[in-house]
Amino acid sequence: MSPSTVMVRLGKASKTFHAGTVNEVRPLQNVDLEIAAGSFVIVLGGNGSGKSTLLNAIAGSFLLDSGQIELDGQNVTDWPEHKRAALIGRVFQNPFSGTAPNMTIAENFALATRRGLFRGLGWATSSQRMEELRDRVRDLKMGLENRLDTAIGSLSGGQRQALTLLMATWLKPRLLLLDEHTAALDPKSADQVIALTDQIIHRENLTTLMVTHSMQQAVNLGDRIVMMHKGRVLHDFDARKKRRLGTDDLLAIFENIRRRELLDEGAAEMLRQQYV
Repeated sequence: MSPSTVMVRLGKASKTFHAGTVNEVRPLQNVDLEIAAGSFVIVLGGNGSGKSTLLNAIAGSFLLDSGQIELDGQNVTDWPEHKRAALIGRVFQNPFSGTAPNMTIAENFALATRRGLFRGLGWATSSQRMEELRDRVRDLKMGLENRLDTAIGSLSGGQRQALTLLMATWLKPRLLLLDEHTAALDPKSADQVIALTDQIIHRENLTTLMVTHSMQQAVNLGDRIVMMHKGRVLHDFDARKKRRLGTDDLLAIFENIRRRELLDEGAAEMLRQQYV
């Protein structure tokens, strides 16, 4: 992959929490990963695999212990989160994250358009901008275009997550991070938000990393699957390999991982018993 086509590059990225204690966790262990510009990458893994930590590391929620992160050709390893925010759009699992619940829809969008800059609400006073916002919200087909003065915290989870996705992509970020952004929604709302997600990503040609537990989403969305386990990239399926995968194939891979873990634990226990 030539340097000009790489949007995200991680080199030997490592992170340990609670080092040296009984609660030590190593969610990232020498992770090497390159994401091409315009790629839509699905990140899979069980609980504790490191998939959400990967997104947090890229977003700058914490700094790495070692390794490097490059974004759009810039070394952002030591950048604070607010500086990276100018390049990154993000939607969290909780529909109540990433927005100001007591502020109106219009006011939340005003803040979103100032991502990574000095925050103010001047945008909301522009009638032209308000009309643009109304048109974009109308495209959601949720009937919210005439409710722009409604507090966003009073909306349903699906409505709020759809608006959050629109806010995160308004400025066409260099990278979009989606951290299980439909996991807390009911099935109908989740389907609506997923359809909207796919539509926006392809329309804007956004480089995207999407964490999900859904095998169906992993099969149906994106052009690559990265599977993590214990802080490492265990499998990396490119577009050609991904097209051959079904939900049963992914489930079989997870089952093999589980069996191997049980075998490793069993062997370790046998060794312990031999030397007691």
